[in-house]
Amino acid sequence: MVRTVVFLVPPRVHLLDLAGPAQVFSTATDVGAAHRLVHVGATPTVQSHQGLDLHVELDWPALGPDDLVVVPGHRVGDGPATPTFPAQLLTHLVAHHDRGGRVASVCSGAFTLAAAGLLDGRRATTHHDLQDTLARAHPAIRVVRDVLFVLDGRITTSAGIASGIDLALHLLTTDHGPALAARVARAMVVPARRNGSDPQHSVMLRHRDHLADVVRPVRRVAATARARPRRGDQRTDPDPAVPRRDGHDTAALPAGDPPRASRPAHRPGLDPGRSRPSGRIHRRPHAAPTTTTADVPASNHPDPPRRPRPRNVRSGT
Repeated sequence: MVRTVVFLVPPRVHLLDLAGPAQVFSTATDVGAAHRLVHVGATPTVQSHQGLDLHVELDWPALGPDDLVVVPGHRVGDGPATPTFPAQLLTHLVAHHDRGGRVASVCSGAFTLAAAGLLDGRRATTHHDLQDTLARAHPAIRVVRDVLFVLDGRITTSAGIASGIDLALHLLTTDHGPALAARVARAMVVPARRNGSDPQHSVMLRHRDHLADVVRPVRRVAATARARPRRGDQRTDPDPAVPRRDGHDTAALPAGDPPRASRPAHRPGLDPGRSRPSGRIHRRPHAAPTTTTADVPASNHPDPPRRPRPRNVRSGT
């Protein structure tokens, strides 16, 4: 079965709001889950906020309950939060939902769904810079803050820009299972899954946005100490944003060559293929003499001292 995905393209659309989900469904078609992508707008040519002209269709296609309509976001900073769409397009949008179809929005696309009345009494989200604006303009909406996307019935709303990829992967997982969604994510080189409840701010950035320059080195030192592997700790992947103690900058490594510290070190009792302790038990050798390996040839390296076995002492002997 071929599913149709309609993108209702607003004026000054953000390219990634549109291209991210479109890439997900296009890649899904390449790996065996057929999708037909249709781009509809109010005019034959829609100029994106990034300056690229997009050629779209004016006629609304025939849709069924298994099809999807996605409204990508547009630039709001110096313009209206709700884009101007002909009433006929909004009527088609509402009618598709009333017939059992699914509807989704990315970023400020939530304002289009709100203008159509689809979000009244529902939970929804949008870009973190627009959440207060959405709540003030549409008090009937229960705005959920600091999440990637929100599902309420057959309506899904997502946060800004790249979260549209997470939304599309989630819908793909619902339709075709996690295995196919993982193949699509791998092809796109994006995380296979980020939960909708994940925060919009990256954890890496949330704790490193202090404005005082004197605080940043202290945070880096603290993060380096936390990233240093402890004895018996299997997690050896350092924070890529923290300079390494050995002087190697992980950011300077070429793509495809992971940092050495991210590879699990082989230790006795550890199966490097599975990164789990194997069934064999290895006892840690006793401390070697104070002579270092550099002072003694390998062939003459002293064996670890053995503990003397206690003798049985009998009373009266």
